[in-house]
Amino acid sequence: MRFGKGLLLGLLAFAQVVMGEDYYKVLGVGKDATEKQIKSAYRQLSKKYHPDKNPGDDTAHEKFVLVSEAYEALSDQESRSMYDQLGYDAYKQRKQNGGQGGGHDPFDLFSRFFGGSGHFGNRPGERRGPNLELKVGIALRDFYNGKTTEFQWDKQQICDECEGTGAADKVVHKCHACNGQGVRLVRHQIAPGMVTQVQMQCDHCGGRGKSIKHKCKACGGERVVRKPTPVSVTIQRGMANGVRIAYENEADESPDWVAGDLQVTLVEKEPSLEEDNPDHVDGVFFRRKGNDLYWKEVLSVREAWMGDWTRNLTHLDGHIVRLGRKRGEIIQPGHVETVPGEGMPIWDEDGDSVYHKTQFGNLYVEYTVILPDQMESGMEKELWALFQKYRQKNGVDLHKDSGRPEKVVLHEDREQEREHEEL
Repeated sequence: MRFGKGLLLGLLAFAQVVMGEDYYKVLGVGKDATEKQIKSAYRQLSKKYHPDKNPGDDTAHEKFVLVSEAYEALSDQESRSMYDQLGYDAYKQRKQNGGQGGGHDPFDLFSRFFGGSGHFGNRPGERRGPNLELKVGIALRDFYNGKTTEFQWDKQQICDECEGTGAADKVVHKCHACNGQGVRLVRHQIAPGMVTQVQMQCDHCGGRGKSIKHKCKACGGERVVRKPTPVSVTIQRGMANGVRIAYENEADESPDWVAGDLQVTLVEKEPSLEEDNPDHVDGVFFRRKGNDLYWKEVLSVREAWMGDWTRNLTHLDGHIVRLGRKRGEIIQPGHVETVPGEGMPIWDEDGDSVYHKTQFGNLYVEYTVILPDQMESGMEKELWALFQKYRQKNGVDLHKDSGRPEKVVLHEDREQEREHEEL
């Protein structure tokens, strides 16, 4: 039995060697994948395994080379058909016999997609594109609960159709006007017998030193296009309002530079009853200050004066926070109650895990007492009689106790007194 099991494992290993790599699995796409899907997979994987992002990791380097190899095989229709018909080993043999086996340069392929030399701006003197900043509105409930979401922005990308050349046939020629220098010497006569020579950017090639015969229809010869590009963002529980997340080399692309960084700032947006509150929780309308939350609760005169009431607030994650007073417990208008541990999660890089237990700020509830606009005459008489009885027994005369003058002196009377004194 052991011999049979060992033989089976050996056959499987041998079959793997014979079959070689599956380029579709390398890119994580199906055999019916479109050209766009194959390019998208290469973009993501080549950046993930690039040696500049994985220094000293030989495995990542091997995967980077393999991903580039898989893309070169599947991106071209003729090459892909050959691979589908022959399989890995025969395809590699055919490529080597055709003299193309040693021409694979993964860094050159990478530079055609992202610009620069094929590296992430680590080489001295390499031009780097500008960083770009975006603000993304995030609902308070997502700052509280944490969420992975996606947003889109119009990103400048290297044209896939012409691979950043600007030419429909992907052929670029040296500019004949400036001889590939990108600049021209122009002579100007400033006076009879006086000529000056000025170096100017070549207007024929736009200073690139290169020209094309047939412009790419997709980009109009500009070499770049703008496309809606999805970006995934993970909001961790308790992240601060205004936190910035950097996406390395995800800013606008160009064949002339290495893409800069995309800086995404997460800002709390105004609550929306329809968009951000599908569960109809009260917590959506909390106000946040740091790690604490604030809420304003409305009470009637009876509740504020007599007590005997409860409120069930639904928090941002749906749990209930109960507020209330027993009968006879009074709440003054403007009173602020502290509810410990019902504020925002206090962010920590370990989150809620075996290494760290999430702590919470406080919830501060401010009470507002609403007075009735009017009273029925019978109710007014009863309340007046009750208050008069209580006032005579234990009442306080705030005007008398304040020490303010009893006599009212009008402004006109004061002026008359001054005139009389002067006479």
